[in-house]
Amino acid sequence: MVGVSAALALQARGRKVVLIDRRPAADETSHGNAGLIQREGIAPYAFPRSLGKILSSALNMTPQANLHWRAVPWLVPFLYHYWRYGTPERIASTATAAKPLVERSIAEHEPLMEAASVQHLLRRTGYLKVYRNESALDVELAEDEFARREWGVTSEAKSGDEVRMLEEHLTGPIAGGILMPQPLSVSDPGAVGKAYADLFMQRGGTFITADASTLRETADGWQVLRVEGPISARDVVVALGPWSDTVLRRIGVKLPFFVKRGYHMHYRALGNAVLSRPVIDGENGYVMSAMTAGIRLTTGAEFARRDAAATPVQLGKVEPKARALFPLGDRVDQTPWLGARPCLPDMLPMIGQVPSRRGLWIDSGHHHLGFTLGPVSGRLIAEMMTGAEPFTDPTPYRVDRFG
Repeated sequence: MVGVSAALALQARGRKVVLIDRRPAADETSHGNAGLIQREGIAPYAFPRSLGKILSSALNMTPQANLHWRAVPWLVPFLYHYWRYGTPERIASTATAAKPLVERSIAEHEPLMEAASVQHLLRRTGYLKVYRNESALDVELAEDEFARREWGVTSEAKSGDEVRMLEEHLTGPIAGGILMPQPLSVSDPGAVGKAYADLFMQRGGTFITADASTLRETADGWQVLRVEGPISARDVVVALGPWSDTVLRRIGVKLPFFVKRGYHMHYRALGNAVLSRPVIDGENGYVMSAMTAGIRLTTGAEFARRDAAATPVQLGKVEPKARALFPLGDRVDQTPWLGARPCLPDMLPMIGQVPSRRGLWIDSGHHHLGFTLGPVSGRLIAEMMTGAEPFTDPTPYRVDRFG
């Protein structure tokens, strides 16, 4: 989503653009998410500060997180920096910096959806956070009130009966919920990404299958190698999500990227049961959303090496909880899907030019919001690259902010 959106934005500003990927468009993380355009997602997903939450996550006692202990020696530096950016002051700073991007996310997506003819996949129902426990609901209500007061995030408290009026097929005891009306959702995020790529090509863009890890600097700019011959350009945008750091390290650019992995599985719904909007279990950290392939159940974060073997234990933990909340039938997929979110310690993306590397630009590190922020970050980097006035100050997203 991020790379295709940047290509579309540059193309719209008169640049001749070649989009390069080793696989078809939107086949990786952009395909497997919960399908949310998170207009409410201003505050970051911060590292927990309480010792109890840290220990329960580290010991894999909670379904929200899973830690690969073998990866700990590699993860420690990244998690330490992530923890440092979890103070209230730094969270507030990140939220302030994220707001100009997040609040324009829908406005940048909608024209592309119309041009790409995928409006039928769009839902304007918001999403619903559900709680079984009154005390957990009260904590979340207080946090949402803070977000409303500080950053203008809209939320609506719902009683248990009101939750069932919104989603009549939810089952089991429900203390209450919170409706987030601002976000949109789509029933097939991968199809949206592919439609954007088709739009790019319909407008004269070129999509080439090649390995971006062959990127190298030349006297005149940048080059990617392929069997048919090299592809050369004055400027290159590295928008490779969780693979961005691999390519950048090979050309001498080291940045504190790490990944949060996540899983999904599709299920049939029993009987006539339907979900009208994505539903988040606020106490267990999973999302259920109606997709074209079935009810998609997505997990929380797994902290592991990007390319480590799949360990979908979180899915096993949350599936019984999801079945207790909604009448899920058989699994549709043969194996769980696994993807990786590209993260930086402050949970802000990098959007800008690499200092002292002429023509080398980065549009990556969008953590949980890659699908949400693809078009708006594409607009920003295109404005910067073409000398236009940026719609917002790009300083918070600069590439060299970590020193």
